[in-house]
Amino acid sequence: MQQYTIGQAARLLGVSPDTARRWADAGRIATHRDSAGRRLVDGRDLAAFSVELAARPPQEEDEAPQTSVRNAFPGIVTAITLGDVAAQVEIQAGPHRLVSLLTREAVEELGLEVGMRATARVKSTNVHIDRS
Repeated sequence: MQQYTIGQAARLLGVSPDTARRWADAGRIATHRDSAGRRLVDGRDLAAFSVELAARPPQEEDEAPQTSVRNAFPGIVTAITLGDVAAQVEIQAGPHRLVSLLTREAVEELGLEVGMRATARVKSTNVHIDRS
């Protein structure tokens, strides 16, 4: 299972590390400490929290998400639906939910899993997925 530091989680959520720490202190994000004392968030927990966060209206303490450059949306994989040939991958990038339809083979080659970092690249009506 992939794990993220508070700083990495903050970047994926589109907020400052201070905001992510406040959320962890308040119990909004489940964390645990590694042997070096760093706070870590499990990828699946972060994926679930990012979906919950995006579904509610912004609150005053939330920060505006960072803008992406060249239509790249770094985020976290929140859902994967595999068919026999096709697949659907959902990425939460700050307040943005992006859905890409691609081949099952592409998902398997990238090794995509829920809770993993990935970048959605948007061109016109196409969304391409890069493993981060």
